[in-house]
Amino acid sequence: MDILLATFTTLFSVVNPFGAMPVFLSLTESDTPAERANIGLKACLSVLAVLSVSFFAGQYVLNFFGINIHHLRIAGGILLMRSAFDLLTPGGNRSKVSQETIEASREKDDISFTPLAMPMLSGPGAIAVCISLYTNKLTYSDMGLIFAGFVLVALAVYIILMSSLRLTRFLGRPGLAALARIMGFITLAIGVNFIMTAIKALFVN
Repeated sequence: MDILLATFTTLFSVVNPFGAMPVFLSLTESDTPAERANIGLKACLSVLAVLSVSFFAGQYVLNFFGINIHHLRIAGGILLMRSAFDLLTPGGNRSKVSQETIEASREKDDISFTPLAMPMLSGPGAIAVCISLYTNKLTYSDMGLIFAGFVLVALAVYIILMSSLRLTRFLGRPGLAALARIMGFITLAIGVNFIMTAIKALFVN
């Protein structure tokens, strides 16, 4: 259960579905509730697929390019810290995609994979976290629990996206800004932990 909870809490703060709510509402404003639910479902399934592939195949990609897992954790930690500082600064709840990309996405028939699933929800930070979760010491049951954590994250993303209209009205701009800072602080702590753990492992070895 510790593995399951650690996977869920770490990834949920990095994925940060609350930050995707404004863009999701903007890109689906002309859709019916059924169409919006379909887009949200496909986006969450895409998130689950990206997280799972990153976890199970990421280590082989690193080996192919000769990249040490600890070096990836340091790079991922820096990336997470940069994202966290963006969330912590005033007006920092910025979209992970540019305004030009959002405008171009309005012309697409299906926004579930891009830009919603990637890079907004399962971006480079989430991918780095998933790759870093894999170690040779994991048992099959550990891997199953980690995958269950991915499923819970995808489910939570779907629930939040489907409730985004009500949540946005309830929280308002001040609430969303406060939520962004909370998520940013947690992400910052995760980034620092990634870097310190990797540095400690490199010095020990």
